[in-house]
Amino acid sequence: MAETIYDVAIIGGGPAGYTAAIRAGQYGLKVALIEKESKLGGTCLHWGCVPTKSLLFNAEVYDHLKHAVEYGIEGLGEGKLNWDTIQKRKQAIIDKHAKGLVFLMKKNKVTVIAGHGRLSGPAKDGIHSVDVQAAGADGERTSIQAKNVVIATGSDAKMLPGLQADSQVLTNMEILSLKEIPKSMVVIGSGAVGVEFGSIFKSFGTDITVVEALPRLVPNEDEDVSKELARVFRKRGIESFVGAKFEKLEKTKTSVKVTITASDGKQMVKEVDKVLVAVGRAPRTGDVGLDKTKIKPDRGFITVNEWMQTQEPGVYAVGDIVAGLPQLAHVGAMCGMVVAAKIAGKYARPVRRERIPACTYCEPQIGSVGLTEAAAKEKGLQVKVGKFPFTANSKASIVDSHEGFVKIVADAKYGEILGVHIIGPQATELIAEAVTAMELEATVEEMMFTIHAHPTLAEAMLDGFGSVENMAINA
Repeated sequence: MAETIYDVAIIGGGPAGYTAAIRAGQYGLKVALIEKESKLGGTCLHWGCVPTKSLLFNAEVYDHLKHAVEYGIEGLGEGKLNWDTIQKRKQAIIDKHAKGLVFLMKKNKVTVIAGHGRLSGPAKDGIHSVDVQAAGADGERTSIQAKNVVIATGSDAKMLPGLQADSQVLTNMEILSLKEIPKSMVVIGSGAVGVEFGSIFKSFGTDITVVEALPRLVPNEDEDVSKELARVFRKRGIESFVGAKFEKLEKTKTSVKVTITASDGKQMVKEVDKVLVAVGRAPRTGDVGLDKTKIKPDRGFITVNEWMQTQEPGVYAVGDIVAGLPQLAHVGAMCGMVVAAKIAGKYARPVRRERIPACTYCEPQIGSVGLTEAAAKEKGLQVKVGKFPFTANSKASIVDSHEGFVKIVADAKYGEILGVHIIGPQATELIAEAVTAMELEATVEEMMFTIHAHPTLAEAMLDGFGSVENMAINA
């Protein structure tokens, strides 16, 4: 193996790593993809994006079935969840796409190497050496030679100080392996992971309490979106405490007692079956050999330039480990494509932070891109804001999902689209139009004259752009 010199060796087989490998293979480069787990796909496929959205679909169908009589479907009786079947379906989806990755590696002539990859130091005569150790403390060690190296090692769930994940205190990994649906759960953290699982398990009948230290739910979103989510969560019976502090937890044989200090200073104790800790993710860079390079991580994150190049010549970093970029699978994947193009000498353009869509798959869904209204004003920009409610969209009424709105933040003088914030049905799909419009530098006026089919949820986008000029048709 040491005799082969690869054009690029990639450490990590998650979305950032396998996308870089596929694209590099498409460019005709000789690629090695090093993965320490038994299957490719990373956290996203096995413990994140894919399994959670599988559960979300189950929850959505179940919610609709609760109203079957209203839709003219009678005789179903009271629906009953089969948790084992739900879990089997989730695993079948994971397995299908894991097999798909194996096929894609073969199709694009990517050499997959099993083991833990570590940098061994600077390149010698333009060639890097990556040490690879097979599974186990005494696993066989080999060396991979490559002209370029891409680090794509991903991230792990953070845990609160003093706590450890187990059968009662869960992260995104343990919650996906539950043997049964809990009757009650406290969710610590209201980012995407927290509100998604809270929303999913509320649909499954779990009593949910969300605890957020910052002043509002989904604190990275536009403030109006946070307010709307809080309103809908209250309507759904999800209890939320913002500006609240987790103090401690006490385990019993059958429950967990969680002590919380609310924003008014009052303490309370919630006794629940499970606690989900969803307070962010930490970069997995502690054992990849950075100490043998010029790379100086910042709290574990790796600083890169616009082409994802690190301080060490010939070494790139992509995905959750990159400083300053959101830890999202689609961000890592695009960074991987940028790196592959750069190494191959093909056309590429850098990832722009303000053009990255954020999607949260709770109910109602959230999709956003660009500046929030507050951020635009903080930059000193003169803005116009338009807001269109899904209650006025005919397709939202048809699909019985009319909570939320489309909000457009635009430059007051030129009509440049600065940000789009959607909460409501299929928001995670609708946001793609906003990203495309911003990439092509479309103005509000141009989008107002872009035909949207009727009846569609996408028409809410047309009315959203029209609302910036107080000219929405349906409101």
